[in-house]
Amino acid sequence: MIWILVIIAVAVALTTTGLVWFVRGQLLRHEILDRPNDRSSHVVPTPRGGGLGVIAVLLSAWLIIGLVVPGSDPVANWLIPLAALALAWVSWIDDLRSLSALPRLGMQFAAAILGVMVLPGLVFQGLLPPWLDAAVTVIGWIWFVNLFNFMDGIDGISGIESMGIGAGILTIGLLTTDSLSAMHLHGLAITAAALGFLVWNWPPAKIFLGDIGSVPLGYLLGWLLLALAAHGQWEAAVILPLYYLADATLTLLRRLQRGEKIWLAHREHYYQKAVQNGRSHGQVSMAVGLVNLLLILLAAGTTMLAAGSIWRFAALAVAALLVLALLVWMKRTTIPANRHP
Repeated sequence: MIWILVIIAVAVALTTTGLVWFVRGQLLRHEILDRPNDRSSHVVPTPRGGGLGVIAVLLSAWLIIGLVVPGSDPVANWLIPLAALALAWVSWIDDLRSLSALPRLGMQFAAAILGVMVLPGLVFQGLLPPWLDAAVTVIGWIWFVNLFNFMDGIDGISGIESMGIGAGILTIGLLTTDSLSAMHLHGLAITAAALGFLVWNWPPAKIFLGDIGSVPLGYLLGWLLLALAAHGQWEAAVILPLYYLADATLTLLRRLQRGEKIWLAHREHYYQKAVQNGRSHGQVSMAVGLVNLLLILLAAGTTMLAAGSIWRFAALAVAALLVLALLVWMKRTTIPANRHP
């Protein structure tokens, strides 16, 4: 089994690295660049659209895994990557000429509704009526897709977060099942694709994901987390993406409280504040990665405990404290006082 996992990981990572290299050359040739502005965290024009390479490899791997792994749901195995492909198409148009919110949200609603129809169970485990469970899941999934896009604002951070969530799902499968399901191998594929992309996106980034990468990637990760919750492992599904959930949601609530236009781009996320306060992109992304390693351990631990165990809730509390400590670290100013005007 271990050799199969290694072969999948190496194949996906190397193919992603090569294809992103090719895509980068084409983006430079056609001058499809993310040019710095007053809301940017970078200072050099950088190709935007690396997600073209990442998503092409990832969706191919996703389909192959679904076809060869026994017991996979054939409808979900085709529907989820097709929905992600549709999101990638709309997002690529948005990368090129900035679509209005209506077509983007419309496609996201359609993709989330179709995805919820093929989930392996109820996300809230019977605590809500089925229709309400589906409605809340759709809204939560759309929020996750958008927050994943919002959080893709400094070098390396989305690659690190994708690896954390994907590796966490794979780890849960290795610890709790006799044979890995397609869901666990999809986690491995995302981890490997993210690693391949980080070759080009690690600070200083030579290419950015763009919406074509962050939006479908958020959708696929959202699917895996919801499937995890539908299998009764909802604590793990909350713990694994907890930093992204906390940073994006708390930032949104602060902006709502101030009456700001929340749909406009900004530089108020905690990770952006950390860079403004003197942290490097690499330091912030590495800090997120370190916390994610601890979150993986906590998430995996909850799946090895009995349902309803008090220790599952204790793990959630510890995860929340870890994320809180990370947010506090990000807000601390490191620029010497004599550098301020």
